[in-house]
Amino acid sequence: MTGETCPDIFELSDGNFAVIGTEATAVLDTELPADAARADYERIVVVSRETLIRAKADIPDA
Repeated sequence: MTGETCPDIFELSDGNFAVIGTEATAVLDTELPADAARADYERIVVVSRETLIRAKADIPDA
C-alpha cells in the first residue's frame, strides 16, 4: 500500500515457497560451503534475518 518493496516469503498454491530478496549470486557464489551447490538456473538470494524470523511462524514443520 505504501509503494515500498521489501523481502518476503510466501507459500504458493502447490505448497512450495517463493522468496523475494536481494539477488547476490555473483557476490556469494564463490563463498558457498563445500557441501552446497546451485544449478545454473538457481540464484542465491539474501533474505534478512528479521524477515526469516517473522516468516517462521507461518512455515509448517512438516
